[in-house]
Amino acid sequence: MSLGAVTLGALALAIVLSCTSRLNVGLLALALAWIIGVYVGDLPLREVTAGFPIDLFLTLAGVTLLFAQAHVNGTLDIVAQNAMRLCRGRVGVVPIMYFALGAVLASAGPGNIATTGLLAPMAMATALKMRISPFLMAIMVGNGCNSGSLSPFAPTGLIVSGLMERIGLPGFELQTWAYNLLAHAIVGFAGYFLFGGWKLLMRSEHVEAEVDAKRLDVHQTLTLIVIAFLILGVIIFNFNIGLAAFTGAVLLSLLRAADDGEAIKRMPWGTILMVCGVTVLISLLQTTGGMDIFANLLSSIATQATVVPVLAVVIGIVSAYSSTSGVVLPAFLPTVPGLIENLGGGSALGIASTMNIAGHLVDVSPLSTIGALCIASVPAGEMSRKLFNQLLAWGMSMTLAGAVICYVLFA
Repeated sequence: MSLGAVTLGALALAIVLSCTSRLNVGLLALALAWIIGVYVGDLPLREVTAGFPIDLFLTLAGVTLLFAQAHVNGTLDIVAQNAMRLCRGRVGVVPIMYFALGAVLASAGPGNIATTGLLAPMAMATALKMRISPFLMAIMVGNGCNSGSLSPFAPTGLIVSGLMERIGLPGFELQTWAYNLLAHAIVGFAGYFLFGGWKLLMRSEHVEAEVDAKRLDVHQTLTLIVIAFLILGVIIFNFNIGLAAFTGAVLLSLLRAADDGEAIKRMPWGTILMVCGVTVLISLLQTTGGMDIFANLLSSIATQATVVPVLAVVIGIVSAYSSTSGVVLPAFLPTVPGLIENLGGGSALGIASTMNIAGHLVDVSPLSTIGALCIASVPAGEMSRKLFNQLLAWGMSMTLAGAVICYVLFA
């Protein structure tokens, strides 16, 4: 058996364990890369560790630290609460507002999971207060937060941008974000109108949610200014987003606008370790020729005409049980060049976008963090069990919905 096949088997093992156990698959991937690379492949340790994504690590750590500070000092909470007051008790508008709020906040930098953690408790409490279906609200807040996940300022967007640059697709950050936002808007609003949105819009009474008006204090205002300068600096002056975010975090700490110690505790270290560890194993896979074997396997089940829907279904199923940003996309996106070569042509951007969208559309299921956060925000008992079953059916249906949407957009 070739070294490439052994490495591919290790990647398959990591994906399976990420679906079936609580083990951080990044730690497993690092251990497998070391054992296979050094002791099976007789490669120098330096060549194996060269696959560690230092730039990505700095970017993820810097961005998540800055927005963890914004969470710790209450800035994001006040922004969300004041945005809700714009609904003025109009019941039908409330789920739409949560979709928009989730999209904006997630795109601005915290990402889909952090934004869902912020909004889901408020959204589900508001749904119960206003007699809105918890299922409908979960669809809207979950898809809204997920729609901003591939922003060039969000953690997952940064991961995907780096992966796409490695496969020869640099400079498509805004298109990648826009395609993902469009797909989630389509399924989110389809679910809104299909599961009671029309009736909510027709309700004449106004119900006031328990959202008090709050003003930003000096520290919170300073936090928003730093975030605004970060975004402008990256867009206009091409600042390195990771190091610029670290600089902003240092400034907030020096001015005592946020507790950096508490913010560091809230950073998603598990996700960062997962992404970096899997990237090391993927790099070894490319070095040993295992990526060519993986591309051959994928191309054997599809043609140029069917590659988009087939990949959408396969990736949707795998992503429903595994981490989209930490495992699925780092494993599948590097196969795009080899897949196109084996198929004799095709759109690299279309196939890559299919992988990005299909992997995220299923993430509102209860098997994913976003769906689980929504379920955790409703009272335990019959309501939570019903919501679990509804979101499970929704998440599984998104494998087919993703195939249809991607086929229309990219095939």
